[in-house]
Amino acid sequence: MIPFDAITGLVLAGGRGSRMGGIDKGLQIFQGEAQAQRALQRLRPQVGSLLLSANRHLDAYAAFGVPVWPDAGSEFSGPLAGMLAGLRHCRTPYLACVPCDAPYFPLDLVQRLAALDAEVVMASAPDADGVLRRQPVFCLLRTELQDSLAAFLAGGGRKVGEWTAQHHTLCVPFGDARAFFNANTLADLDQPET
Repeated sequence: MIPFDAITGLVLAGGRGSRMGGIDKGLQIFQGEAQAQRALQRLRPQVGSLLLSANRHLDAYAAFGVPVWPDAGSEFSGPLAGMLAGLRHCRTPYLACVPCDAPYFPLDLVQRLAALDAEVVMASAPDADGVLRRQPVFCLLRTELQDSLAAFLAGGGRKVGEWTAQHHTLCVPFGDARAFFNANTLADLDQPET
């Protein structure tokens, strides 16, 4: 098991918010609080320190009390660019990543990911048909992967699964698909408390 203080948590909030009409979804209110703030609160007890990746409204994100870093390279290059920013500013051997728009991710997510030994460990959960699907942005990365990720992005790569396929990657199955629900649209923000 990886020690708690050897893991930095990263909340990814640097997306375009295209399914919300281009608004900054990490700052949108879900059940009374900004989505990114809710993600930070769920992640905080699971890791030794926290970072946040954002590309807009950096002062608003900084008000949440954690270091905020924009994407490495060009803006809005997808979650891998945010992960690279996190890896570059991480001061621990491991980085645990979660998206800002998943309000119910497991409170034992990092503990369960950290129980496996691999370069990348990611969550998987059942889809509507009960088939286990990878949840690639819910992952634990070794920070030594920074150069590999930088090279992948420099070569035009954007898909998390394509990059992680280059490394020893394991999955941890979670039984609750609702835990990985994403509030991607304005209608999703009105979901009832579960």
